[in-house]
Amino acid sequence: MIQQLTIFGVGLIGGSLALALKKVGYCQQVVGCSRSADHLQKAVDLGVIDRYTLDPAEAVKGADMILIAVPMGAMQAVFTSISDHLEDNAVITDAGSAKGSVIAAAKAAFGKIPAQFVPGHPIAGREKSSVEAALDDLYVDHKVILTPLENTNPEAIQRVTKMWQAAGAEVENLEVEQHDKVLAATSHLPHILAFSFVNSLAESEHSEKIFHYVAGGFKDFSRIASSDPVMWRDICLENKDAILSALNDYQQNLSNLATLIKNEEGDALLDQFTHAKIERDKHL
Repeated sequence: MIQQLTIFGVGLIGGSLALALKKVGYCQQVVGCSRSADHLQKAVDLGVIDRYTLDPAEAVKGADMILIAVPMGAMQAVFTSISDHLEDNAVITDAGSAKGSVIAAAKAAFGKIPAQFVPGHPIAGREKSSVEAALDDLYVDHKVILTPLENTNPEAIQRVTKMWQAAGAEVENLEVEQHDKVLAATSHLPHILAFSFVNSLAESEHSEKIFHYVAGGFKDFSRIASSDPVMWRDICLENKDAILSALNDYQQNLSNLATLIKNEEGDALLDQFTHAKIERDKHL
């Protein structure tokens, strides 16, 4: 049971966690903190948080669990703002998509990685990122990846694990580097492709006709291009090496497909498409 959960960045991710924990009675009080009073008041009105403050030091007063769910570029500033104000029993976790970057930000802010900091990443989301999009079942049957370090307090890991499990999630652990490489391929790359795909069509001389006649395939593939541009800019910059490696692999595969189409190698194309279908159907 959490006495006070303080959330920095009360959007889809933080808001959905708050709603999930409230639903099952796992948290007595939720406090929100950001730079916008209007946004936080909306979160109160929606029943996502119980109260809010614009002062980070005030926000963590009395908190035994703290979730940092801000864009990657803002992580270090939040860590710095709370570094001297934490309760002795407070556990800190985050929802950042590039763990190497988050850990570096924590080290820069605290001087060393606090033992009560448990890096985490919920693998769930929607293309909408506002608090209005928060759902109390967002994490049900979805994975949350924790990337604890050698000095991470086992009790802190257990408390964060139980919190996400209470929200309905399946919790797994990965090493930091492995997480960033895997997520670059499975999450970051698809979002980059969706943004690029929509931009490519928008820049076409036939763009008006293209968007007029969009079908289900376009809507399915491009849905995540409606995601928060600021968040995805930060992710690209903070997980640069892994993303560039995934992009390179994809470009090589795309080039091979272009060659098969150009040479009218129908059997080879069929093999490629059949293999892709089998792999997706097997895992999803």
